[in-house]
Amino acid sequence: MDIQNLNHVPSFTTKDGSEIRELLAYRNSVIRNQSLAEARVPVGGSTMEHYHGVTEEIYYITEGRGELRIGEEVRPVAVGDAIAIPPGQKHKLWNTGTVVLKLLCMCAPAYEHADTVITES
Repeated sequence: MDIQNLNHVPSFTTKDGSEIRELLAYRNSVIRNQSLAEARVPVGGSTMEHYHGVTEEIYYITEGRGELRIGEEVRPVAVGDAIAIPPGQKHKLWNTGTVVLKLLCMCAPAYEHADTVITES
């Protein structure tokens, strides 16, 4: 049985600038085809616009609020929102709130730096 606790997994910075804690993936569990991580965006911060060539993502907002752009569409996001991000779709997330924006990121296949293409400088 694989159980990982958020408070005991190390954080790292993804290619788009997010601070994440990878809870389950092939790197630390028996999971082979997907990953689950918590991402954090500081107050006033954002990710860099990017897309994934192969990976589809689901964001699930657990704390705070922000704005998310997927393609040309921009929408507010808040606690309880689940967002589907298909492969190849440019996306960027801003923290527009007063607390750290926290979200769960589910990726299939698992997150890889190599599958992340930054589209802004």
